[in-house]
Amino acid sequence: MESTRSEATAREDGLEEVVFDVFARGCPSRPTMEHVTGRWGGLVLVALADGDMRFNALRRRVDGISEKMLAQALHALERDGLVVREVRRTIPPNVEYRLTEFGSGVVERLSGLIEFIEANMAGVITAQERYDAAKAAAGA
Repeated sequence: MESTRSEATAREDGLEEVVFDVFARGCPSRPTMEHVTGRWGGLVLVALADGDMRFNALRRRVDGISEKMLAQALHALERDGLVVREVRRTIPPNVEYRLTEFGSGVVERLSGLIEFIEANMAGVITAQERYDAAKAAAGA
């Protein structure tokens, strides 16, 4: 059955209401989902939950991210309305990033996922070891 959730529907007030479906190939929600769930986007967002941060502070917080990848992640998150970039007119100029209301809502949900994963890592490691041992035994 083909999904039609990304089609426009008429509302009672005569305006169109668009319902988005991240599973639909052409849905504009898909790139935002990728920005949030990709390798760095979610970590950058959750790091900003601690408060406004400058670029280098974010880079230190998200261990392992390169300057290039952090800049790309911030640009994508800013474009999607999850993060605001604020330039303070000081000498030298000071740039800080902060979450928008939408970004805070996403972080609230991501934080629960992160906590759940961290709390269950012992089981994940056990499952990985079991899987690797089974694969090694099958290949021997």
